[in-house]
Amino acid sequence: MPRGPDAHPSKPMKITLSLAHAIVLSALSAGLLHAANPILPGADPHAVAVGDTVWIYPTWSDRRLERFFAFSSTNLTTWQRHGPVLDFEDVAWIKDDGQERHHAWAPATLEKDGTWFFYYSVGPQNPTPSRIGAAVGAGPQGPFRDSGKPLLTGGGGFEAIDPMAFTDPRSGKSFLYAGGSAGATLRVFELNPDMISFAREIAVETPPRFTEAAFMHCRQGRYYLSYSHGGWQHASYSVHYATADGPVGPWRYRGAILVSDATRKGPGHHSFLRRPGTEDWLVVYHRWENQTGDGPYRGRRQICIDRVEYTPDGLIRPVIMTGEGPPRP
Repeated sequence: MPRGPDAHPSKPMKITLSLAHAIVLSALSAGLLHAANPILPGADPHAVAVGDTVWIYPTWSDRRLERFFAFSSTNLTTWQRHGPVLDFEDVAWIKDDGQERHHAWAPATLEKDGTWFFYYSVGPQNPTPSRIGAAVGAGPQGPFRDSGKPLLTGGGGFEAIDPMAFTDPRSGKSFLYAGGSAGATLRVFELNPDMISFAREIAVETPPRFTEAAFMHCRQGRYYLSYSHGGWQHASYSVHYATADGPVGPWRYRGAILVSDATRKGPGHHSFLRRPGTEDWLVVYHRWENQTGDGPYRGRRQICIDRVEYTPDGLIRPVIMTGEGPPRP
């Protein structure tokens, strides 16, 4: 995903969006936010369920673009902000590329054996290669301590962006999925037991219509690789998926499941999770609100949650974007 902060809106939109964002920030400064869709300003949400709590780790554009926050909720309505969970000021290698400013985006988290791991993208992508970092924490709320060096660096046409970590429930092995955008190449690595280094790279086929933002989940023994397609500022941005019998393919392309509608544009960079205490599945994603035309859009992307439904044979039905989100408990 991008590649820096969201662009500023055009002047007619600026008053409305700035006011709305000011209200949101005021609520967050008090520690709480009450919302239906959209639930938060931001992009690239990685979501996980921990007990009865849903945690979201987004790209968060505030005055400093070099830090990450987490948001938690037990009812999908009231969200508590935590952090920053990681700040680039505490990452010694960030400025090794010689750039003065950097952008923090597209984080991912994974718990294993009681320890939490935080993976994140570091921009700019030009003129220096993008990089992915890895950090370690004691819980989902952080803070996360960086490992001391980049986990993956781009180059040779590959962009090291959009990390996603997944532990295979069958084998217990953990994998990191990464890459996309201009190179539109997916790479998969098996992680060492320390979770901050690679055991090996696994050769995989990049699935059809892949642009970026891979996400893996497993349901009833079937593996679902979902990902974003298209330009992030345009109506073409959408979520597609493929299935496999294991976490590294081979993939069988299944089609699009999140696409633009009349006013909600460019849905993408998403996460799937099972709703705590139920068998219901949710997708957490970002979109552009109240937009028309094909783009490019300006303003701030917004994070939303909607329900996911599967067919009897395990395929994902197209997701209907809503203003209210899934039913609240």
